[in-house]
Amino acid sequence: MKSPTAGDLEECLLNKVGLRRQRISQIVEEVQRVVHHLTTEISHQDIRFQAVPYSDTYNGNIKVLAPSQFLVTVPVKGLAGYREAREQRWRYYTLQGTRLSCPLQDPEGLQQWLEVEQFMKSLWQWHKADVNIEGDIVPAKVLQVFRKLVENAIGTCHLSGKVSMLPHHAAAAVWVAVETPTCQVELELVPAVEIPTAWSEKARWPPCLKRWPSRQRVECIKSFGFALLACSNYHWQLSFLQAEQVLLEQLDEDGGCRRKCLQALRQVKEDVWCPGKRPVITSHHLQTVLFWTCEKYPHLKDWQVFGKAFLRLVRKLHKCVSQHFLKHYFVRKSNLFRSANWGELDAVAQQLALFLKNPQISLPCGLGGSWTLAPGSTSSFPVGSCPGEKQHMAQGTLSSST
Repeated sequence: MKSPTAGDLEECLLNKVGLRRQRISQIVEEVQRVVHHLTTEISHQDIRFQAVPYSDTYNGNIKVLAPSQFLVTVPVKGLAGYREAREQRWRYYTLQGTRLSCPLQDPEGLQQWLEVEQFMKSLWQWHKADVNIEGDIVPAKVLQVFRKLVENAIGTCHLSGKVSMLPHHAAAAVWVAVETPTCQVELELVPAVEIPTAWSEKARWPPCLKRWPSRQRVECIKSFGFALLACSNYHWQLSFLQAEQVLLEQLDEDGGCRRKCLQALRQVKEDVWCPGKRPVITSHHLQTVLFWTCEKYPHLKDWQVFGKAFLRLVRKLHKCVSQHFLKHYFVRKSNLFRSANWGELDAVAQQLALFLKNPQISLPCGLGGSWTLAPGSTSSFPVGSCPGEKQHMAQGTLSSST
């Protein structure tokens, strides 16, 4: 059999990426319909929650963390004119509103309190006791209200056969399962306070003397602001989904292969290193690894040979997973693996170590054999003996939202 050329490999890659994009797009489209239907009903029941819009292109409220795991941010309404809290005050209450003798733990890293007085304008409903304790908008209380609204909306919208509530280890989280024509998808629905007019003081980014991204790009990214997500009991979680999306969209303006490396990394992670419905390593972790690597290697020459660039990413991922430590790209004091299962991380680290010891991937393909990355190759793609397996690896989701 004739050995495949670099052109053959490129064609296989693009064909598979196209098929992957089509499949993921179909799932996202179905999820969008369900989410828009549900949240429209929820917004009718409670003015504090907005409907997630339906979009024919990219939907910034839907983040694909894994092929069957999505994060959906549901914007809240009636909180405008945000400003950082200037005065520190102690909290002495439980979620039931009873008084504590000792103060609650202060927020760390990506977490913070949220006082209704931090907004120049607010609906009176945010002052109600169902979400507010001593002036704080408490995420667990918001989630408790939101969960009931989701349950009611599933029945009202006649989606009981298509959407079901899921139990989760975190009592406050709101998870639903959605049946699509191809698979079941699990969604975490998270109320989000969007703050498009400011940049969080906790995000001291970028540090001085960094060449990537450019100063102009940094100002553009910061202009998208941030959000606060209801993900825990007392503390709101900082989120920079829009800023990260802009950074992803403009990765390869110089003609590099950063995006292809991310797609390949994501695919091998899903198929070999860390499969499953709720994997310990998500697409968000992988894109963070890519951002850190881009910052360390800002030049085009470092992103021209696919094999070398891909292995560089794998080494960075292995280091972070082995140390149970991955710094958030914008809030650098926060460890994204802080709440991860260390046993699962160690299992992934072992898989990565085996791969780095012998960078060969044996995946099912119709032609038999296996392929290897060739770090010294001048081709933009790995050179090996089995284009079918390169096709399989190339199924990494094209959309930067995944």
